Amino acid sequence: MISQKKHALKVSREYTQANFAWILSTIVTMILLWNSFSFKEGNIKTSVFYVFLIYAVFTSFQLFLTWKMKRDLLKYGEIQTTTRKLGYIQLFSIATANIFTAAFAFNLIKKKKTPEYVFAVYMVLTQLFILAISSFNLFKPYVTDSFIPAMGALMLIMVFQIIMLVLVAKYVQAGAAPSWMLIPAILLIITSLTGNLFNLLLGVSLIVKIRSHDQSRIIKWNTMWDKITRNSTAILGMFFIILLFSLSVCSVYTFDYDMAVENNYGALLQKPSLEYPFGTDDFGRDLFSRIIFGARISLLVGFASTLIPVVIGGFLGALAGYYSKRADNIIMRLLDILYAVPGILLAIAIIAAFGANTLNLILALSVGAIPTYARTMRANVLMVSNYEFVESARALGSSDFSIIFKQIVPNSLAPMIVKATLTIGGAVIATSSLSFLGLGVEPHIPEWGNILKIGSTYLESHSYLAIIPGLAIIGLVLSFNFLGDGLRDALDPRMD
Repeated sequence: MISQKKHALKVSREYTQANFAWILSTIVTMILLWNSFSFKEGNIKTSVFYVFLIYAVFTSFQLFLTWKMKRDLLKYGEIQTTTRKLGYIQLFSIATANIFTAAFAFNLIKKKKTPEYVFAVYMVLTQLFILAISSFNLFKPYVTDSFIPAMGALMLIMVFQIIMLVLVAKYVQAGAAPSWMLIPAILLIITSLTGNLFNLLLGVSLIVKIRSHDQSRIIKWNTMWDKITRNSTAILGMFFIILLFSLSVCSVYTFDYDMAVENNYGALLQKPSLEYPFGTDDFGRDLFSRIIFGARISLLVGFASTLIPVVIGGFLGALAGYYSKRADNIIMRLLDILYAVPGILLAIAIIAAFGANTLNLILALSVGAIPTYARTMRANVLMVSNYEFVESARALGSSDFSIIFKQIVPNSLAPMIVKATLTIGGAVIATSSLSFLGLGVEPHIPEWGNILKIGSTYLESHSYLAIIPGLAIIGLVLSFNFLGDGLRDALDPRMD
């Protein structure tokens, strides 16, 4: 009996998340404590210190919850209802923007969690963060003309999302969803146009359960997403990526682009404040707005410079893997010539020849990545081509084109998806690196590499100008890496 209870503690997904939440919350709390002291001036920053105290309270409560969960698992073999009810208190940590403890609280209060419930939770959290971040514009001297109607629309969408969260928690089961949820599911897909892709995931997942009569398809869908949502780092990485993507979409209507690009010589090198949350640079431009608009460039270049080689490299790799040795040798040897040139040097050469702009940057980063994707697809096609269903398609007289793109390629996409997710982070780093060197996007465009380049000259006097864009780059790259690891585990049939 004792060994069974210890096993319950070891395999408990919620206990693992509890430890994950308090560790990360403690790190943030210590950072706030460090920043609450001004060592140069020898005083305490009152506002930051108060935020530290609030974080410390919720972090301490998270430690208490973790201890209580461990006690329940060792004593009863499961988490008790009274402990789960304490999660409602921890929900108040949402007000401090502590995503770690807030997400854990939502997971704790519900015993049986479906992927749809997790999507709904992060959908609401994403919308809340978008509203909170956008609301900082109220402290600026002026806002964009579309700010008020846009914020009103976002608030209405959030009310709808909260209602959906309650309905999903109450009515959606692991293998089915009520048919009357079809219209709300369609509305969720429509509202995903704001960039909140958790709306899209939840809507599609509900439609799959409502419309699909193939139980094996539902089980396969649930299994894949359950593996991803069980992985705390993967789902948090997805949250950060979707949050930045949604901010990039919504910022068109809630942020004033002039604040990011127009010089304001009356506000040079301002320290962080409510009006300028991240301060201003040496031209008086709002760093907060520049970081938000810079995310758009980083995501655009990262996705586009990955999608192009995935399509071209995947196509060439599929042909090389399926056809004879002669075709294979011609395609792969030509790609080997391209592969022999270091990607970053090839990108620099292309940009130097055709000029530094966003389109040339995407093309420069795409060309060098084609051989790696071609190799990955070729290896997958060589393996899948020997499966029985491919031989059956040949016996039935299917054309080569049909066999390649209807039978083989769809069953070879999983490793390509994982590789693409993992290498988007590399594309983001390459984009920022080239921009830092003056070979990326145009210097006047707010892009994280450009912002970091300017901030690097003020490391001693205004270090936040370099630290903030640096942290943004690190956060986005780590998020893609975490999501890629989660997708690799979810799409690998050997992983339980």
